[in-house]
Amino acid sequence: MSFTDRLSHAWNAFLGRDPTHIGYQNYGPSSYIHPDRPILTGGNDRSIVNSLYNKIAIDVASRPIVHAKVDENGRYVEEIDSSLNRCLKVSANIDQTGRGFIQDAVLTMLDKGHVVLAPIETNLDPDMYGSFDIKDMRCGTVVEWFPEHVRIKVYNQKSGQKEEITVPKSTVAIIENPLYSIMNDRNSILQRLIKKLNILDAIDEQSGAGKLDIIIQLPYIVKSDSRKAQAEARRKDIEKQLTGSKYGIAYTDGTEKITQLNRPVENNIMSQVEYLTSMLYSQLGINSSVFDCSATEQVMLNYINGTVEPILSAITNEMTRKFLSQNAQTRGQTIMFFEEPFRLMTATNLANIADTLTRNEILSSNELRSLLGFRPVNDPRADELRNKNLNASDQQLENPVMTTNDEEGTNNSESLDQPLSNYK
Repeated sequence: MSFTDRLSHAWNAFLGRDPTHIGYQNYGPSSYIHPDRPILTGGNDRSIVNSLYNKIAIDVASRPIVHAKVDENGRYVEEIDSSLNRCLKVSANIDQTGRGFIQDAVLTMLDKGHVVLAPIETNLDPDMYGSFDIKDMRCGTVVEWFPEHVRIKVYNQKSGQKEEITVPKSTVAIIENPLYSIMNDRNSILQRLIKKLNILDAIDEQSGAGKLDIIIQLPYIVKSDSRKAQAEARRKDIEKQLTGSKYGIAYTDGTEKITQLNRPVENNIMSQVEYLTSMLYSQLGINSSVFDCSATEQVMLNYINGTVEPILSAITNEMTRKFLSQNAQTRGQTIMFFEEPFRLMTATNLANIADTLTRNEILSSNELRSLLGFRPVNDPRADELRNKNLNASDQQLENPVMTTNDEEGTNNSESLDQPLSNYK
């Protein structure tokens, strides 16, 4: 490109396309904070519960969730290139990536007890058509429940505010917290822990309020009104000395006695907090080592199976039920996540386990590849439960065509290659 062309097509972010034009443009309502960001309530934002929610949300969002195609055995075949898959992996809306959208959904679900994944922009009207493509999604909460509808509060990108709309239940994914009885129920362990933490915070605020909390014992009996007025004057005089002194020094009479009360007061609130925290961790399958990244493989496995997996299953099952039509589901479409069971293993340990599983004819090569998130290969030998380290038997050499390539299997594979219908 010549210098003249570069100059004519040049663009500057601060000057706009036309360097000579600088003017004001109305971009709509503005805010100094992110208006669609989830705000924790009930004191969750001022306690260790905030870090607990954030840790679970990050771990759930780190697992890939895709719009996938599976075979007749429910095994992962390939990823479907659709607008729904793009929302889950790349961009859910103009403000959030796919991973940020899932993290937002989990944070809202843990705090409110439920979350609504609402399609905002679709190619067809969801109320009139059974199948539609989702191009934009947002997280919301239910304000009011109806038999077949819900009134939800969701962020409106056009107005820049959270607004309430009424939508059919069949067009939105309503995901309830599978750990509701532990986290969100009125008398659950987590709610009791939050109350104790709020009490402990109140005590800390009182102790750090800058008050001296002292008692002055005067050398006379304070019962009459005149003596009370004299004692009040003496108290104000000491307060004036302390506030007016550079170093907070005051003097008293030799006959007066001062007793300070702001010493530590023993109570059992901290022990109750520690007990409830240990109970909560045990019910969620979480250990304190999970937060400082020093957990062993077994501890992380308990945490994933007890906390992360139920949340992921609730999200994918509800999205499959609401966003995919029955026709799409029968053709092998589903919303699935990858558990990544070998995520915590080193490459050496992973290779040893893969060799053990295939050599002992527990998993075939394609089944193992599916667990690792890889596509299956078309080689029929990859579906064999056979030790690859041993030579094939004479019968297998004489009949190389495996059951996966028989007439029934061929028809099934051909049916999977047929075009899929639009997802709902």
